Amino acid sequence: MGMVLILIFFFFSLISSISPSYGFDPLDPYGNITIKWDLLLSNSGTNNVMVSIYNFQQYRHVEPPGWKLNWAWKGKEVIWSMQGAEATEQGNCTEFKESTLPHCCEKEPFIVDLLPGTNYNAQTQNCCKGGVLSSMKQDPSKYVATFQMAVGGSGTNSQFIMPDNFTLGVPGYSCGGAVKVEPSRYTTDGGRRWTQALATWNVTCMYSQSLASPTPRCCVSLSAFYNQTIVSCPRCSCGCQGQPGTKCVKSTDHYLFRRELSSVKTGRYGETPPLLKQNQDPTPVVRMELGGATSQPAKSDTDDTGMFWGLPFYNDILLQEGKDGNLQTEILLRKDPGIFTFREGWGFPRKIQFNGDECVMPPPDEYPSLPNKGQSASATTPFIILFSLFLAFML
Repeated sequence: MGMVLILIFFFFSLISSISPSYGFDPLDPYGNITIKWDLLLSNSGTNNVMVSIYNFQQYRHVEPPGWKLNWAWKGKEVIWSMQGAEATEQGNCTEFKESTLPHCCEKEPFIVDLLPGTNYNAQTQNCCKGGVLSSMKQDPSKYVATFQMAVGGSGTNSQFIMPDNFTLGVPGYSCGGAVKVEPSRYTTDGGRRWTQALATWNVTCMYSQSLASPTPRCCVSLSAFYNQTIVSCPRCSCGCQGQPGTKCVKSTDHYLFRRELSSVKTGRYGETPPLLKQNQDPTPVVRMELGGATSQPAKSDTDDTGMFWGLPFYNDILLQEGKDGNLQTEILLRKDPGIFTFREGWGFPRKIQFNGDECVMPPPDEYPSLPNKGQSASATTPFIILFSLFLAFML
């Protein structure tokens, strides 16, 4: 009996030690946002620090208004100067009598990225994107943000102490504590000389869809050229009207431009995030039109997942929300005729994610299927499915 009680206690201790705010994504198991702190120089009571924010997620980016980094100093530290970012509040700096006051005296400062077009003297490498971070797949050149700051204190202790209680300021993310790692190394002179930081710490932030929104943000409706039925979003996909956190639009057919489409209805507008589509068969996309695309590694040796986003200056921005705010993209998908069939709705994906959030799908038994007289149609005839994605934004 005693052993049973010990095992029960151990089980509940293990459950309680796992943070419910950390989400695991099987399509991107190593995805996270890492905040790296490099101590570059420490002398005369001032510590020069470079902070880099890396979006190590394959298909989830940080949208406007962008990240808003926050932490809590452990002592009486102040930020004397910054490049590549700025504190939203200067705070109470009356303790300092110098002619030049610190940039920020807040115990818990909020730091935001500078806007594009900022004066060159205030910039650093990888700064000034308004806090927006691309996913690694969508644009590898814009998934990093960097800023530098000179940190000092009102006391005599010049030793740098890492802060704690980090937040990213983006819904859905929770951050752990700072972990000291091997010092970062930097190359100069064309790689012939290497320098390194005095010390380096990493802070890891993870995303959880349940933290980002109490209800789903998107739903999917389906239709096909071979079936007259339009399968609407499931009822109360984003929670029934009147429930806390709901902001829904009725699933009516007049939002659909044409019959051969899959409609994704979401609750956001602005720059269109990546759309991740997981097929019901393992054949990858080999041809597409009117949209950017890349292939997303799957959980096995087969590649059954495709990622799509709009082309810049063409169909990458949704200018308004509601029924009048929409984008349409036509994508030609080639399927393996040896294993593919129209039967039982297998012409449609089994999972769709919009900017990393999983959309509510209709029940599989409601997918548009072939009429009874077409059940015997051969699946070995080569064909191309026209898969049209339409984003209609919620009110």
